[in-house]
Amino acid sequence: MSVHDFRSSAEVTAGAGVPLHRQLYLVLHDEIARGALAPGDLLPTEQTLCDQFGVSRITVRRALTDLADAGLIERRQGVGSFVRDQPSTHRGVGGGSYMDELRQTEFETEVDVIELDVRKAPKVVADELGRERALHVLRLRRERRTSEPLMITEAWLPEELSDSVTRDALSRAPLYRLLADADVELDRVQHEITAEIAGPRSAQLLNTAIGSAVVRVNRLAFANGEPHHYLSILLSPNRSRVLLTQSAAELEAGEGMSIAHDVHLTGE
Repeated sequence: MSVHDFRSSAEVTAGAGVPLHRQLYLVLHDEIARGALAPGDLLPTEQTLCDQFGVSRITVRRALTDLADAGLIERRQGVGSFVRDQPSTHRGVGGGSYMDELRQTEFETEVDVIELDVRKAPKVVADELGRERALHVLRLRRERRTSEPLMITEAWLPEELSDSVTRDALSRAPLYRLLADADVELDRVQHEITAEIAGPRSAQLLNTAIGSAVVRVNRLAFANGEPHHYLSILLSPNRSRVLLTQSAAELEAGEGMSIAHDVHLTGE
């Protein structure tokens, strides 16, 4: 059996600003994601990986442990590490509404309320909502069966909802139900998807490495034609995906999704 050749993969270097084991994890993750390492394939031995990437055995072991924790490989004592078969990434194609998505999330997860108070909103949120102070709710959603952290949700709501959106209420019902009970009817929701690296606190909550890639989904919700609340979701791409569905009419009209480029041009 031939040994997989990683010479075309990205290099692992101490000058990259990312821990070596994390770099190796990302290289192997990419090989699996693009199919170069297929389900059932045996990964090179620890010593072979050490030789190919010029890293220590402890670095290799930490990378393999992370791959196993992410469900990408199976480590068999005395045999080696094998690529696991991954579930289909197609879910909800042609699926339901925004509310259907919220109900599905409620069914699959449980929530910890971490912070709940009225405070000054960050400038980007204040600009979107047109108000400086808001009811702030920070929650951590976990997979219901395993309690694995899936995403951090941070909501900025009108202050007048303080009597309805309480810690006790959130322990009994999801936010969207509390909003419905408060007679809030949403007109539309505007989504923005960006990428960033995990800081110390978000890394701790999501149980991932500081500096690892995370996905942020910002939702600006409108009611009665005006911005009502701002919801930001932070999730690890190792555990979660963002799925977008557009009808044929939306594709034809160019609705439902757009791409913005923040390019800053300097004058001569």
